[in-house]
Amino acid sequence: INHLAATLADNERLRREYTSDIAHELRTPLAILRGELEAIEDGVRPMNGQAMASLRSELDQLSRLVDALHQLQLADQGALAYRKDDIDLVDVIDDERARFQERYAAAGIKVEIHSDEDPLMLNADPDQMSRLFSNLFENTLRYTDPGGLLRIHLGREGETVTVDFMDSAPGVTDADLQRMFERMFRTEASRNRASGGHGLGLAICQKVVAAHRGRIEARHSPLGGVWMHMRFPRNVETSINEETAS
Repeated sequence: INHLAATLADNERLRREYTSDIAHELRTPLAILRGELEAIEDGVRPMNGQAMASLRSELDQLSRLVDALHQLQLADQGALAYRKDDIDLVDVIDDERARFQERYAAAGIKVEIHSDEDPLMLNADPDQMSRLFSNLFENTLRYTDPGGLLRIHLGREGETVTVDFMDSAPGVTDADLQRMFERMFRTEASRNRASGGHGLGLAICQKVVAAHRGRIEARHSPLGGVWMHMRFPRNVETSINEETAS
């Protein structure tokens, strides 16, 4: 009974923290938008390109947060639609790298991709896998020091496909490593709006991986940062049938 009471208390505490964090994340860009608009209305600030860029930045921040919350809600309800097909993970990751190329170049972060097989096929939803890898690319970009390195390795162990994202410093503590997939969690070093993160990207990654009967875990990277290790059954339907039979 005491254990159950403690678990319920922890869940309630996490719920309150989550609600408080969401309110804060929504309130901050809204307050900035209000201030910017009032300054323009009062003639304190001219309506020029700089003002428009600032307003758009805050709107983009709000849009990302609302979209992430929506995706998590759908995942929690089991309402995310998955359209699985045989896809080449090398192509999917390479497409995402191309999307981030300019931003990575601006930050001076190098990307290395190596695959033991090319193509490396997986039965998965192409759109959701793109979202997964996009979130991982985004995470490295936001929290890796300029001039760093992201090393991606794809491999196969029997009927299991492995994907590793390893980035360079800064790293995280052992305690933070255990909390990487908690919603709204960010390490103390990254708890500022300059990073632009909302602490939901990795929670979404975990949902996408789980929907493909896979596993994702955070480790200390040999490059000095964080290592995201993922494992997927090559054929999701086969995995589901095996679980049902057992």
